[in-house]
Amino acid sequence: MFHFFLIFLSFFPFTIVFSSHSCTTSTSTKTFEKCMPLPSQDASIAWTFHPHNATLDMVFFGSFISPSGWVGFGINPNSPEMTGTRALIAFPDPNSGQLVLLPYIIDPSVKFQKSPLLSKPLDIHLLASSSTLYGGKMATIHNGATIQIYATLKLVSNKTKNVHFVWNRGIYVQGYSPTIHPTNINDLSSIATIDVLSGSQAICHNNFLTLKNVHGVINSISWGVILPLGAVTARYLRHVESLGPTWFYVHAGVQLSGILLGTIGFAIGIRLGQLSPGRVYGLHRNLGIATFVLGMLQTLALFFRPKTTNKFRKYWKSYHHFVGYGCVVLGVVNVFQGFEVMGEGRSYVKLAYCLCLSTLIGVSVALEVNSWVVFCRKAKEDKMRREGLIGSSGKFSGSSHG
Repeated sequence: MFHFFLIFLSFFPFTIVFSSHSCTTSTSTKTFEKCMPLPSQDASIAWTFHPHNATLDMVFFGSFISPSGWVGFGINPNSPEMTGTRALIAFPDPNSGQLVLLPYIIDPSVKFQKSPLLSKPLDIHLLASSSTLYGGKMATIHNGATIQIYATLKLVSNKTKNVHFVWNRGIYVQGYSPTIHPTNINDLSSIATIDVLSGSQAICHNNFLTLKNVHGVINSISWGVILPLGAVTARYLRHVESLGPTWFYVHAGVQLSGILLGTIGFAIGIRLGQLSPGRVYGLHRNLGIATFVLGMLQTLALFFRPKTTNKFRKYWKSYHHFVGYGCVVLGVVNVFQGFEVMGEGRSYVKLAYCLCLSTLIGVSVALEVNSWVVFCRKAKEDKMRREGLIGSSGKFSGSSHG
């Protein structure tokens, strides 16, 4: 089973935190002082900051993912998240097909798709803006087409150290309303906080992505593999007479290690929620809380385990089985829900986990069949022993006929 853990870890996309593409300070019309590759979507920015009047002259380099799609870039004056961003969004005009650039404010109603995104004037000091496709006037909008969005704005003089840049892209525009963008992890992590004066990027967002990946790995292994493995050891090892009480210590050790690791993953999940107040994954969060509560109840049950002669032992066993299997089922379901949240629903990461889980299920089915075969054979032997057809040694008895 351990080698499946290694396969699973090898597929997990820790590399998304880092950016491998380069940036440029020059375009066909302007030259800027600084540039920086952004951590997702192969995007980058270049800028010149004028401290004497707190003016930021900048260009964003992005790319379309659909000929009818959109590319947007903006600044959130309050926090590193999509909600509250003042954005400039470029897309083909539905009437003429020419590239247009319009201002939008991303409010919470748009995030939850309660209303369409409508263009409105920005409440920041935007002095100028424009957009152009790479290749000039002869360029066309297509999947992969590169766009440059220019903007000049005046910042608040004491708020130049941490400027929150937000960008994204989508596949469709309904009229003049861009529709929701894809929700894989790269699209949900298109945020960067930059000190425009020094040109350095704040590390908090990279830490967020690292925490998110660690959260996914730890919880997939603990709730999704170790705890089911512990349930399997309890069900099948206890019937191996040569092990004696050893099976219980193996079961308890596996389950406690899974709970300990799962608690760490749960705590990281709580921290992720604190770091991203604008992102709510209701189903994943509720399943996680329910799984954690059941895991804690199961752990506490070890301290109140009655002796085998106690009359309440059978009730404790029923409780232990019900809560244990409930925890395992919810844990596995939430692992798959986590893959969807991280945009890994069709990835090799999920494939590796499915391979690991299916192997465990296959072993369980084989052991279950074997246990039923042994059970039926023993039941048949006990019945024949009661009827006197076989002796206590297991040999057939009866008179011979000659």
